[in-house]
Amino acid sequence: IAGDELLRQIAAILQANVRQRDTLSRLGGDEFGVLMERCSLEHAKRVADKLRRKVADFRFVWGQRSFSLGVSVGIVSIDQSSGKIAAVMNAADSACYTAKYKGRNRVHVYHRRNTDLVKRHGDADWVIRVERALLKNSFELAYQRIVPVSNKFETGDHIELLLRLPDASGEPVPPGAFLPAAERYNLSSPIDRWVVTNALAWFAENPKALDRVAVFSINLSAQSLIDLSFLNFVCDALEASPVPAGKICFDISESVAIANLTDATRFMSTLGKLGCRFALDDFGSGHSSFAYLRTLPVDYLKIDGVYVNGIADDPLDFAIVRSINDIGKIMGKITIAEVVESDRVAEKLREIGVDYYQGYFIAEPRPIEELAPV
Repeated sequence: IAGDELLRQIAAILQANVRQRDTLSRLGGDEFGVLMERCSLEHAKRVADKLRRKVADFRFVWGQRSFSLGVSVGIVSIDQSSGKIAAVMNAADSACYTAKYKGRNRVHVYHRRNTDLVKRHGDADWVIRVERALLKNSFELAYQRIVPVSNKFETGDHIELLLRLPDASGEPVPPGAFLPAAERYNLSSPIDRWVVTNALAWFAENPKALDRVAVFSINLSAQSLIDLSFLNFVCDALEASPVPAGKICFDISESVAIANLTDATRFMSTLGKLGCRFALDDFGSGHSSFAYLRTLPVDYLKIDGVYVNGIADDPLDFAIVRSINDIGKIMGKITIAEVVESDRVAEKLREIGVDYYQGYFIAEPRPIEELAPV
């Protein structure tokens, strides 16, 4: 509901700031396109920057909260050499993502020889490799321990499952290399299905490892969250699996959950009835509205590593992490600090009273096979 209203208000702002002859359209999700006829590149840049500023100045009010937004804008000139519509749209998509990757809330003009955009053509290679891995079942699972700060929590390991794509030499490629391309080309949900299917199958085949694990987390994409067929798939998979639903935690990023609040609530409510748990990932990176925690039935708050990493040196980061932890505790949530990479940071988290911590200093990722008893 909130997301729909936000899109309506943004569309009204955009429509009010383009020419009558221009065509404004929603392309899907949170993406809009403007077709500007008989328009010079310089004028298009001025209009694009005006739209950027209008969105940046806008405040979205929902309930008793106010939210600021940003927009990444890509510009493509259309002439006789532009080729087919698909090529123009691909160029516009490339320019938008270049603006996003250069820091968001900016305008980027497409140039055919732009070296930043040449990198985007590598997406096709990643898409081919991802599709091949899905077809040949060649993805691999790894895990990272999430360690309790004290011994007052449930016995058994708390782990997060991680996805790896082996390269030609068999070395694992981290998901940060291929997931952005997979998301852009609508492969995130098939990947999530692969992870759910193979995680349940592995633990079913390794019951002793399952006995030692209190809960294992699976990360979900926005595409899966809004896909009703994915929810039905998970329900069917859990019904057919001997793995208790209570041992499964689905990690959903804060920004994705709030942008798709209705879908997130439905997803959590449905699977929560089966016993599944839920974590808001990267908490603090998005809207950070504690009011939403009254709506979303989450069990864990995973505090964004951007703040966690700085708490030993930055008083503001320390205060932010402590605030999230304190309010989370009052609301009955279990807190997890992400990206813990030094003893100084770990010591500060113990001082704050965070429930769990996770990161390379605490435990490095390992192949899932190492969970199985020798």
